[in-house]
Amino acid sequence: MGDPSRPRRRTAAPARKPARRRIAVTPAREVALAVLRATTERDAYANLLLPALLAERGLGGRDAALATELAYGTLRGRGTYDAVLAACSTRALAGIDPPLLDVLRLGTHQLLATRIGPHAAVATSVSLARTAAGAGAAGFANAVLRRVATRDLASWIAAVAPERAADPVGYLAVKTSHPAWIVTAFSDALGEEPATGLPLTEMALAANGTRPRVTLCATPGLAGPSDLVARGGEAARWSPFGVYLDGGDPGDIPEVQQGRAAVQDEASQLAALALTRAGATAPGGRWLDLCAGPGGKARLLAGLAAGGGACLLAADVREHRARLTRAATAAIGASAVVVADGTVPAWRPGTFDRVIADVPCSGLGALRRRPDARWRKSPADVAALGPLQRSLLRSAIDAARPGGVIAYVTCSPHLAETREVVGDVTAARGDVTVLDAPALLSEVPGLACPAPAGSYAQFWPHRHETDAIFLAVLQKGPASSGS
Repeated sequence: MGDPSRPRRRTAAPARKPARRRIAVTPAREVALAVLRATTERDAYANLLLPALLAERGLGGRDAALATELAYGTLRGRGTYDAVLAACSTRALAGIDPPLLDVLRLGTHQLLATRIGPHAAVATSVSLARTAAGAGAAGFANAVLRRVATRDLASWIAAVAPERAADPVGYLAVKTSHPAWIVTAFSDALGEEPATGLPLTEMALAANGTRPRVTLCATPGLAGPSDLVARGGEAARWSPFGVYLDGGDPGDIPEVQQGRAAVQDEASQLAALALTRAGATAPGGRWLDLCAGPGGKARLLAGLAAGGGACLLAADVREHRARLTRAATAAIGASAVVVADGTVPAWRPGTFDRVIADVPCSGLGALRRRPDARWRKSPADVAALGPLQRSLLRSAIDAARPGGVIAYVTCSPHLAETREVVGDVTAARGDVTVLDAPALLSEVPGLACPAPAGSYAQFWPHRHETDAIFLAVLQKGPASSGS
């Protein structure tokens, strides 16, 4: 027995492992996830929702830039990321709760397409998963994203995409992150066959993954490009009214604040310009913008009309879009805006010297600006728009006087919205001729925008750094006896 007077030696308790510190979810990632959830759950438009969320949560500077990159980047890459996640997950993607799947997409984008460190990308995504989908989802997210982090993006594409030679459409769908039907639509518009491997199609699709430069349009009679260049812009390559901005908020530019200039894609400016160069109409006259909202082309056309002694009537079937058009053209006297259905016009036939029908379309030409649209649209949406597009083009032709000119414009390269519409409508009438649209823009140095079919103009992001806008210009003649 030991001496009770001696102090007892205490056995040291085993050292505890320090608790793993949870990384807090940053506001930028919360906003990015909110955008992803809204586009998935309620078909929200990311380009409208993101600025509202940034303002609501008071994010600016680097936080706003990070939220924008994470939201838009994840939407652009979603198709590629889903293919990678399918290879890294023990569950089918359809069996993963939608909030958790969006967290995994966001984490995959950080790992494969940003400079964010792997530890931070995984840890913040695990925290997001716990918040968005519960504690049980955190471990699953951690396991999946650690597998994602084992390769870079190029290695993953090589591992999960079909062989290009055997399935070029499937390969490009994964590599460029587009649904296969959009890959096919672009290749058809470019006139490429799958046997070629679709190199031009790949360039066009890859351009949809780039961030477009902001382009301003100086309104004729109210401002000139030199005014905007003096504010730090760069004169546009193609449009005589256009100026590029490399950064900053366009709304801070005085000419934009005063309604003397506005953001407008350069191909959109050129479509309006082509209409004004067609035909041999005398100065003055009446012009019509059949589907004017939200007013970009109407603003430019109103300025051009005023400079030539003409006046523009702008119409839109929806009151809120007519209101936007009214605001866009308010500073120009030679214009009027009405709420009217272009398919059931309130004006007399044969009234206008120049008519533009910038018809509702799928918007596949603006996927750089609206990355979520590629996942929102379907072939059924394109087919559903066809009757309306044909009806509006027929109405535009009817509105023009003999000798008048008509521009048919879509922000889409899809043949079902472009050449097929114009071909069907013109084939059924004997009073219209298709003009050479590229020739109308031939004075623009270096510009080449022909479609494979010839007389139409098709702009492309990879060729012109514009939206993929289609333009056909028609001239109305006297009706034939058989029409």
